[in-house]
Amino acid sequence: MDDFEYVRPGSVGEAVALLAEKPGRARAMAGGTDLLVQLKVGRRTLDRVVDVKGIAELNEIHVGSDGGITIGAAVPCHRVYDHPAIVAGFPGIVDSASIVGGIAIQGRATLGGNLCNGAPSGDSIPSLAVVGAVAVIAGPSGRREFPVSEFCTGPGQTVLGADELLVAIRLPAPPPRSFGHYLRFIPRNEMDIAVAGAGAWVALDEAGVVTAARVVLASVAPTPIEVPDAATAIIGTRGEATALEAASEAAKAAARPITDMRGTQAQRRHLSGVLTKRALAGAIARARGEHVPGAHEAHRVHASATH
Repeated sequence: MDDFEYVRPGSVGEAVALLAEKPGRARAMAGGTDLLVQLKVGRRTLDRVVDVKGIAELNEIHVGSDGGITIGAAVPCHRVYDHPAIVAGFPGIVDSASIVGGIAIQGRATLGGNLCNGAPSGDSIPSLAVVGAVAVIAGPSGRREFPVSEFCTGPGQTVLGADELLVAIRLPAPPPRSFGHYLRFIPRNEMDIAVAGAGAWVALDEAGVVTAARVVLASVAPTPIEVPDAATAIIGTRGEATALEAASEAAKAAARPITDMRGTQAQRRHLSGVLTKRALAGAIARARGEHVPGAHEAHRVHASATH
C-alpha cells in the first residue's frame, strides 16, 4: 500500500473542498470495507482519503411525514436493517443490507459505499433501484439528485464526479400494498460475492392484481440492469405461475453475463431467471401481507437454486 494523506472533515462543504483539491487523487471513505482493501492490494492508488464518517448529516436516518426515508451515506448496514421504519416499509432493502459481508463488516459497511463502489455485484443496488431510490450528491456547484437505477455506468464506475460526494440515499414513500424482495446466489458462505442477484418490487391493487413492478439484476452485466420486460410480464396478473415464468424468461434474455471463477455465463443466465421468479413471488407475497423470510433470517440462497 502506498502512502496517502488521511483527513476527517466535519462538514459536507469541507469534504467537497478536500476532494476538489486533488481531483481524481482523493476519494471519500464511509466504512472503508471496499476502499481500504483496494488500496492494500494496489487496485487503487490515492493521494488523499477523506473519511466522511464523522459528518453528522451522513450518519442520519430521517423518516418523512409521508413515509419516505433518507439514509445518510455513512450509515452502517446494521442500523439500516434494524431501523423499524425501513423494516416495515422497505424489507427488500433489509434483505440486501443484512448480507453485505458478515456481522463485523456490517458495523462499518454502508449502502452509500456499496453504491459508490459501483460493482456489478453490489447487493444493495438492485433493492434500492427497484423502489425508485435517489442519490443525493454534493459538489462545488451545489447539490443534485440522480436515480440510483442509473448511478452505475460501468464496473467500478459511477456518475459521481471526482469532486463530488454522495450525501444520502432518498427512498420515496411506498404506495399502499407495495413491497420489494432481494435474493442472490453464492456458491458457499465463504465467498461473499454474488454469482447472480435479483431485486424485485411490486404494487398491488385492492383485488391483489399487480399494478406496477420493477426488476433489477446484479452480477450478470457490467452494471446492475433493469429488466422492463420482466415487470411487464407480471403487471396485470396475480402472480400466477405462467406470469412468473414469463418474467423469468425475460430476465434470462436480458442478462449479459461473463464466465469467471465464480460462475459460467450459462449458470448466471439460468440463475437470473430463477432468482427473478423467486424475488417477484416473494415481493407479491409480502404485498399481500404474508410473511416472507428475508435475508436477515435465512441469510443465504444456497445451491438448491436449480428450478
